[in-house]
Amino acid sequence: MSADVIPLPRRENPSLDPLLSLTASGMNSVNHIILDRMQSDIPLIPTLAGHLISGGGKRMRPMLTLASAALLEYEGDRHHKLAASVEFIHTATLLHDDVVDGSDLRRGKKTANLVFGNPASVLVGDFLFSRSFELMVEDGSLKVLKILSNASAVIAAGEVDQLTAQRQIETSEERYLNIIGAKTAALFAAACRISAVVAERGEAEEQALDAYGRNLGIAFQLVDDAIDYDSSADEMGKGRGDDFREGKMTLPVILAYARGDEAERAFWKDAIAGRRSTDEDLAEAVRLIAKHDCVEATRERARHFVQRAIDAIGCFRQNAARDAMEEAALFAVSRRF
Repeated sequence: MSADVIPLPRRENPSLDPLLSLTASGMNSVNHIILDRMQSDIPLIPTLAGHLISGGGKRMRPMLTLASAALLEYEGDRHHKLAASVEFIHTATLLHDDVVDGSDLRRGKKTANLVFGNPASVLVGDFLFSRSFELMVEDGSLKVLKILSNASAVIAAGEVDQLTAQRQIETSEERYLNIIGAKTAALFAAACRISAVVAERGEAEEQALDAYGRNLGIAFQLVDDAIDYDSSADEMGKGRGDDFREGKMTLPVILAYARGDEAERAFWKDAIAGRRSTDEDLAEAVRLIAKHDCVEATRERARHFVQRAIDAIGCFRQNAARDAMEEAALFAVSRRF
């Protein structure tokens, strides 16, 4: 660990339980809104949307909207619709991602595109995006609309950037961090920041919550990318090695390539180009990543961003919400799924 990184607080087995408990009542309202707004006279829409929405998932983003509101001691209910809007944006991106990636497993079950086909998944994703904007407009705040619409645009741009970096072995760590900062962290940041808007707090509070969400989102994606080479499909809820077979340049691969010898680099060039994608090739990739300790190095970088997230909310009064948000950040780097 570098000298300028403060060790993370020690908590035995950090979990999402405090965040789940803090937001349980509000999430009941959010889930009711989600179920209501995904309805349509066209039966395929709620059926396909429900396949993913009811399939589990941590619901981290809407919970963070509610937790941020609790941190600010906001007593209204505007954030419930906005949390639902955040989840619709996230769900729409998942539907689109699975089509782009050709994925066949999500949250431990068959992906919607595998069950219903790519065209239906894309179009229902569009429907959910539209629903999210309806909820933003109903809130009536142009500032909220600006924050969430900007996040949606940034996410889309990040996905395109990731697509263009796919199978590009020379992708740098800096570019990788820019990609995950856009495609993942932007929505985490917006989900937290909008609570400061509805609570009518100042720019400093907005930026503090934005920084918490942004750094947490980066850490969350770093760990996701480490897990792809460090956990079983049952733990992950998706196929192990998906990133490898799709030629995605994630940080464990970037580090393994940088630290490898000539023969190892030749392997990575072939693998990322799509010329080595068998189960044996995946096993070799996992071996090389373990040899150079790239999973732990990725998690170490994630811990750095988590510390920044925790520091960002240090300006707020210590309360149950801040405790839950700090523990959620610690959970993000300790999780195995």
